[in-house]
Amino acid sequence: MRTNPTARLRGAALAFAAFVAVTGGGARAAHAADCSTLPNPIYGIGGSATKPLFAKVGAALAATTPATTLVYQAPGACNGINAVLAATPLSGTASYWDTAGKEQTCTLPTVSGPVADFASMGNSATSCPGVTVLPADVGDFLGPVNAYDLIVPKASPEVSISAEAAYFAFGYGDLSGVSPWNVLNQLFVRDALSAAQIFVAKAIGVSPSSFKGVDTKSNSGTLTAVASSTSPANALGLVSGEVGDQGRAADTIKILAYQHHGQSCGHWPDSTATSYDKRGVRSGQYWIWAPLHFYAKIDATTKKPASAAVASFIGYFTEEVAPPASVDLFSIEVKASTVPRCAMEVWRTGDLGDLQSYAPAAPCGCKFDAIATGSTTCKACANDGECTTGAPHCRYGFCEVN
Repeated sequence: MRTNPTARLRGAALAFAAFVAVTGGGARAAHAADCSTLPNPIYGIGGSATKPLFAKVGAALAATTPATTLVYQAPGACNGINAVLAATPLSGTASYWDTAGKEQTCTLPTVSGPVADFASMGNSATSCPGVTVLPADVGDFLGPVNAYDLIVPKASPEVSISAEAAYFAFGYGDLSGVSPWNVLNQLFVRDALSAAQIFVAKAIGVSPSSFKGVDTKSNSGTLTAVASSTSPANALGLVSGEVGDQGRAADTIKILAYQHHGQSCGHWPDSTATSYDKRGVRSGQYWIWAPLHFYAKIDATTKKPASAAVASFIGYFTEEVAPPASVDLFSIEVKASTVPRCAMEVWRTGDLGDLQSYAPAAPCGCKFDAIATGSTTCKACANDGECTTGAPHCRYGFCEVN
């Protein structure tokens, strides 16, 4: 299936270059702050996929009283879990976000730095090289769902890709024979420690360490490389859904519909190429998605994060702890292109495991649609008495069937 859109690559793509992480760093400041002097810092490490989400959450927490500062390094998903498992002190620079949501840089001690309070990644720990089992003193906590996307420049005529085509393109590069994705320096990839590459690899059947192409070092690096390609007909990259939607909103890239093995056609993460309803993810038609994992040291009795501050922070995402009144985490997650679990209609166990029908105890699909798309056909409500027999329960301000 092909279209022939006019090339509209805009200068907005250049803005994403500022997000490229170097040892977890982001936007550079002339006089970076000392991370330890920031208000109530919580230290995280892991993949760059979550940076759009953490930027919004970090800004909201920075504005609370008392303020909390989210300090984050993004060297890659598997680097994150290994840092937590080995209790490796953080060093170098890290990102944090001010109350305006602007990414700032702070410095960490060159010796005896803080140990990360948590690791954040899209994949399970055991999908990382060298991690065969999760120790008993480390907990795995699931947050909102994120898609992983295959992207092309806005000017590309392509709209869909099959698992088989992706297998040959990323597995064989310029020897794949899969036109137009057979130009090696136009395949933009990550490394074997990246969650995005791990998931695409698992879906298409190529080892994460065997991908052919140019390593862009981060999700935002891939976005910039694809958007600014001088050969848009040949360019292909892989990114997290949050970053893919940033590029789509800036009108610099397109997300390809993905046809998994056994499917008769390709599906977008959303119901159409231009919508943001995540209908393909929520229904399970779009295959490459997973919940965000938080890993942290836990209390042996409660099985919750040993640090009260970290338990609260992670609890916001698992929906077990109410966030501060001034932090609308639900809206933040939706606007960052993730899907709260209560909006899902399917679920899976493990990375890209078999799909199971899922009925949340308190569904939030109506509210998700209202925020993600700006409208919903659901009736607004304040309590069950305002709902009808067809949708009798008032959930998150809307009448739901369950």
